[in-house]
Amino acid sequence: MKTTENLILRRPENDDFERFFEINSDPQTNLYNPSGPMNAAKAESTFRRIQEQWDQYDFGSWAIIAKENKSIIGFGGLSYKMYGEEEKLNLGYRFAVEAWGKGYATEFTKKAIDFGFTDIGKEEIFGIVRPDNIASVKVLEKAGMMRMGALNDVPGQPESLVYRIQK
Repeated sequence: MKTTENLILRRPENDDFERFFEINSDPQTNLYNPSGPMNAAKAESTFRRIQEQWDQYDFGSWAIIAKENKSIIGFGGLSYKMYGEEEKLNLGYRFAVEAWGKGYATEFTKKAIDFGFTDIGKEEIFGIVRPDNIASVKVLEKAGMMRMGALNDVPGQPESLVYRIQK
């Protein structure tokens, strides 16, 4: 478990699945997701993958909990993701709508980067964001990540922006 000023980050438990599905099936939290909101089957397979990553690497996406009311407000962390043909350590997150605009994403992102460099000894961390997701672009930049290119990862859509931070 990790903590920040306002957040508790812990490994997701089976009981967290319902909240995971709630957040990831919300059309508002998927405004910039080309795949759209998750259905139950996609949420189950994604949640299972998160748990498998934890089993394999002893890190992954955390359940993100607000200290003020102990409720899960999102999920996110570091995981291996394919960027075209290359596997990279990717920082990703999704927050519930009620957690937006409170600085949680930036606070979380800074902690995840620190964890990647300090706790698991990584040299670089990547993030990928849709070009029209201005809020997430700002979060990555506030956390010290720099735009380093683009990735044509969604057929028929503008390229995603690729961000990186190095130790």
